[in-house]
Amino acid sequence: MVGPAQKGPTTMRLPYEDELRAERHRFIETVEDLSDDDFDAGTTLCAEWAPRDVLGHVIGVDYFFASYLPYGPRVNAANKAQADRARHVSRERLMEWARHWAANPAATSRVSAGLLLGDLGVHHQDVVRGLGREREVPGPVATAIFREGLQLSLWLNRRVLRHRLVPDEGHRPVGRGPEVAGTREALGLWLAGRDSVVPELRFA
Repeated sequence: MVGPAQKGPTTMRLPYEDELRAERHRFIETVEDLSDDDFDAGTTLCAEWAPRDVLGHVIGVDYFFASYLPYGPRVNAANKAQADRARHVSRERLMEWARHWAANPAATSRVSAGLLLGDLGVHHQDVVRGLGREREVPGPVATAIFREGLQLSLWLNRRVLRHRLVPDEGHRPVGRGPEVAGTREALGLWLAGRDSVVPELRFA
């Protein structure tokens, strides 16, 4: 008698992993749609970074031990090294690398997908907004951008400690002080130091 077919091992999906993969693919679609000039030299909300630099950075996050440990606490230096490395790679090769990065997150990224989703969401908006474009930000990504802004603000500008932040989409308010209201995405970007979103916010 032949028993039931045995299924092969499956890879367990970790929290936010599917959302991270989806946002990576959306980011690739955004940068693939850019002209060569915009890809190599277009404006983003990251000072001195073009879209190819932003892409190099977010890919570099997957290589946590090689990208960050050698720099110790100098996170900005590690980020710069990631962008510098990407500048020496052709667009074709960089996009090939990016497609592999999107489909195959590193183990360190899978474990920290909830954190990295916010970082990626912020940088995706850096490119989209920097080039004067728009996109519909998925709800989980907007929430992750807001969370990322809350964390970054603690060491960037302390705005999170000086304001009561009121997202429009039902997320509970955070903090004390003068009220600032807006979308989760806009609030998160403002907390992360992207002041170009100020016109979208309502200050009490």
